[in-house]
Amino acid sequence: MDFASSHPDKGHPAVHPENRPLLAIDVDGVISLFGFDTSPPPEVARWELIDGTVYCLSLAASERILRLAEQFELVWATGWQDRANDRLSLLTGIGPLPVIEFDGHRAKGDASGVTYAHWKLGAVDEFCADRAVAWIDDSFDQSCFDWAETREANGSPTLLVPTEPDLGFEEAQAAAVADWADSLAVTD
Repeated sequence: MDFASSHPDKGHPAVHPENRPLLAIDVDGVISLFGFDTSPPPEVARWELIDGTVYCLSLAASERILRLAEQFELVWATGWQDRANDRLSLLTGIGPLPVIEFDGHRAKGDASGVTYAHWKLGAVDEFCADRAVAWIDDSFDQSCFDWAETREANGSPTLLVPTEPDLGFEEAQAAAVADWADSLAVTD
């Protein structure tokens, strides 16, 4: 499993409770599974009708994300935007959470002339500023990995966690994300 791994500064301010790292969470391909040949078993996922569309929601991914809430400030980074709070909070137990807003965001770039190839990247970059962030998504492109590398070089710990849409956020990924958060702690 490939992660865009960080090499955090052990004295990063993210170790303070009020500055926990952000965990930016996509929905489709992370919690809402698709593209599988065989439906996941009912102990792992359940089918839900949301706004007239049937979704396969991973109970396992939701539980893993909830476990990370002690180490991270959870935020939605999804095209669902506020609908994630409205529709998923009761079904998954996640939320309500802050939402990274994509509507009306500078889709092609920012005021400095930086152009973002990935449709979420400008809004995620603006929302996270220089805070440590782990971002879970099923559709990273090279611009996301370049962005993460630039943030790292500028001293902002960054971890990209790519998921497979038919599997969602898996246990090994949750463990790696938790370990990454622990690595931000100051060692004496």
